[in-house]
This record gives sequence, C-alpha cells and structure tokens, in this order.
Amino acid sequence: MRKTTTLALLATGLIALGCGSGAADKASDSGDSKASSSSGDEGGAKAEEKPAKTAKIGQPARDGKFEFTVKSSKCGVAKIGSDMLGQKAQGQFCLVTLNVKNIGKEAQMFDGSSQKAYAADGTEYSADSGAAIYANKNAETFLNDINPGNQVTGVVVFDIPKNVKLTKLELHDSMFSGGVDVALS
Repeated sequence: MRKTTTLALLATGLIALGCGSGAADKASDSGDSKASSSSGDEGGAKAEEKPAKTAKIGQPARDGKFEFTVKSSKCGVAKIGSDMLGQKAQGQFCLVTLNVKNIGKEAQMFDGSSQKAYAADGTEYSADSGAAIYANKNAETFLNDINPGNQVTGVVVFDIPKNVKLTKLELHDSMFSGGVDVALS
C-alpha cells in the first residue's frame, strides 16, 4: 500500500514537472544569461552559458532559479530502504545529500532525474529516482514545488558500477537548463 502511494506521488510530481517545464525553461534562460554576463564573457554561444568555475562540496552553486549546496557524497551502498521496502543496487549506490534553495521569484519543482554524475573518464550517470524514494524519509522532499526563498535538503541517488568513482555532478534547475558543475573530489 505504501509503495503504491509513493509511486502515485512520484507520477503526480513528474506530470506536474512536465506541465511547468516551459516556465522553468524561460526562467533558467534568464538565470544563465546573468551568470554568463557576470563572468565577463561576451557573446551568446552555448558553451559560455556555464560558469567556468566549478563549485566544491559545501560551496553554493547556482543554475536558473536554484542555488545548490552539496553537503556530502557517500558511495559503496548496496541497498537502500528496509527489508520489506527497499531497493538493491545493480552496482553500488552513491548518495548525494543536497540542499536546494529557490532563489527565483516563482515556485519551482526540483527534479532529481535531471541531475547527472560523471566519472573521471567522462562517463555520464543518471539519477535513480526509484531508489531516491527510499533514501529520503520524507518522500515529498523533492516532489513538491519549492517556493521562492524556501529550501529543502534531500538525497539524490546514483546507481553506478562497483569499480567506478564519481568525480563531479552536473546540477540543473530543470531538464532544459545549462546546469552547474560541482566537484566531488
């Protein structure tokens, strides 16, 4: 029963995200142009939308309407959740504890599935939204809109091979934003 409710909440959140993605795209475009103009770069090329500086764990990093602060990263986790309700990793889970603050002027939904992680060789890994349900005790942490000035803290989960070490994250305020890099090592 609880698993069904959680899945229903997840589906509702994803549908709501799809409905609001056009507004998020518009807002992230304005946020990205501020970031590129403040760095002193001129021109409008896509490569110039991302700031050259990479944030580190504990440092705030902005993309669009969100300011992200990675609090910690823990890899090598084999299972998330309880014995009755949980999920086993295909390889290993990497749990990234993240604070997300809405710095915009409108509510914005955080979408864990828009976040990416990278290994040293450039291999890209997507977030595991199903496992994140079990990693976050409050399932509503990343499924509700975050109002301006508010912030939430939760865990984004990546299922990666056992022999891989993540070196950076690419965090996005929406699936259409340019993203911001955060070094994990």
